[in-house]
Amino acid sequence: MDPFLLAAIIPIKSYSNAEADKGKILSDNQNKSGIYMWTNNINKKRYIGSSTNLRRRFREYFNINYLLQNNSMYICNSLLKHDYCNFSLTILEYCSPDKCLEREGYYLKLFKPEYNISQDPTAPFSGRKHSDKSKTIMSDAKKGEKNPNFAKTGENHPNYGQTLNEETIKKISDAMVGNTNSKNQPNSQQIQVFDEKLIKQLLTILFVKLPER
Repeated sequence: MDPFLLAAIIPIKSYSNAEADKGKILSDNQNKSGIYMWTNNINKKRYIGSSTNLRRRFREYFNINYLLQNNSMYICNSLLKHDYCNFSLTILEYCSPDKCLEREGYYLKLFKPEYNISQDPTAPFSGRKHSDKSKTIMSDAKKGEKNPNFAKTGENHPNYGQTLNEETIKKISDAMVGNTNSKNQPNSQQIQVFDEKLIKQLLTILFVKLPER
């Protein structure tokens, strides 16, 4: 986009390091609705989204289990790969809940963010919440032999060759060992405990190319 136009846009809030600023991000955006933008500080790619409850949305992004479950979304996959410390978060605008999609559409056209699969916030599968019935259908479709990646390992897995840093691997391990937010989320489901070394071996076998020490 035009650099002069970009310079003219004054964000409401900006956080240069999402990991270091996590607490402030959550506290600043309690009971707020509006438009936000993730920026990868390594490759400068961006993602724009909106939410009627920004704090809840950001809590989802800071949940490794959520990222793993939604790693088909470019932003979730990139947060896993590059980690929060390499992302900045910008609040472009606070607005009333009924204006979120309209204003998100405006910024999508303005920035044309690379991580957004669709540039239309009202399009199907553009990151909107699905109904409980739809979630059940999609969840069942991903189970067992219905999953197109069922039993695919090594080079046959579509994510084979992806490199994760040790910190990200540790976070994935923690997510698999148990829900680290269980104290704050009493309704969360506890995950079966595994040995961290075994988890790394499983990741290697399935699809992840671990970095050399």
